[in-house]
Amino acid sequence: MTAQEHKSLVQDAKIIVVKVGSSLVTDGGNGLDRAAIAAWAKQISTLVQQGKQMVLVSSGAVAEGMQRLGWKKRPKAVNELQAAAAVGQMGLVQMYESCFSQHQLHTAQVLLTHDDLADRKRYLNARSTLRTLLDMKVIPIINENDTVVTDEIRFGDNDTLGSLVANLIEADTLVILTDQQGLYSADPRKDANAAFINHAVAGDVALEQMAGGAGSVVGTGGMLTKILAAKRAARSGAHTVIASGRERDVLIRLSVGEAIGTHLKTTQMKTAARKQWLADHLRLTGKLVLDAGAVQALMSEGKSLLPIGVVNVEGYFERGDVVACVDETDREIARGLVNYSASEAARIMRKSSQEIAEILGYVDESELIHRDNLVLL
Repeated sequence: MTAQEHKSLVQDAKIIVVKVGSSLVTDGGNGLDRAAIAAWAKQISTLVQQGKQMVLVSSGAVAEGMQRLGWKKRPKAVNELQAAAAVGQMGLVQMYESCFSQHQLHTAQVLLTHDDLADRKRYLNARSTLRTLLDMKVIPIINENDTVVTDEIRFGDNDTLGSLVANLIEADTLVILTDQQGLYSADPRKDANAAFINHAVAGDVALEQMAGGAGSVVGTGGMLTKILAAKRAARSGAHTVIASGRERDVLIRLSVGEAIGTHLKTTQMKTAARKQWLADHLRLTGKLVLDAGAVQALMSEGKSLLPIGVVNVEGYFERGDVVACVDETDREIARGLVNYSASEAARIMRKSSQEIAEILGYVDESELIHRDNLVLL
């Protein structure tokens, strides 16, 4: 990738989401690292002066809460972790507010759970709020709402959250700052021949395999979540940069085109916001297994999903829920808003649309999922 291509990922970006992890935000378990946070605030303020809109996704609440409470060991009980997060959020927000105020910038705390992005109305409200804050040149500080989140509805990591926020606000670039330089072809701690990856295409299956995905023989820990985050961000046309947060002035240097870290470029155009929401609906309630003809109709012919092409129905869902569409090898090819419940879908699968009324006694729609409510993955 040329210097000009590097520039296109960050320098030409108008809306940038920056994600920083706990290892960067906290000072070796001794609470928040004010010097590091102050440095990011200074860099972000410089980019704002350049006309960019900036969002910060930050970890660190639990670690700060543990420090404030005098806990030496991370608790395992969910209620204790949630309590630590509640206490730590106070310090996290205070620190960011203090550091950004030095540059005459206001900050806003935004805590999200998966339910906020899974529910269409709350998704649109979050989107509207964030866009309003950006128009006001306020820096949103986003974190998962650990105080109320449960295992069933949590994002799982802030890399995922960062990618979903990038989708939510249609960002141009997601910058994931970590304690590593970027991606390698293998784990450099175990393989002396591991090569640094300067650039690649987001969503390349080979990246997932190298970082511990399916078929991998080498696992490099948290890099897999970053690669998957880049893949998700790419769906809405956002590029991703994975770089070391310990690099001096890393954000400013990236903004002028310096080749720092790994640049994962998207090849996709920005999709409609509704399609983004469907594509990134992580908590699916059911699954429709399609035959080869239905897969062909969806992927190559741009058609809706008809009940005759469904060979199995899995899970429990109601009309209007988002479900996965998979082929007979369980490969997900699409997801969309279903027109019938799981029990109804099971009764009309393998049947023609003309038979729906006879089987169910009524017809809501002739399609199980209309093309307008379906997105290919």
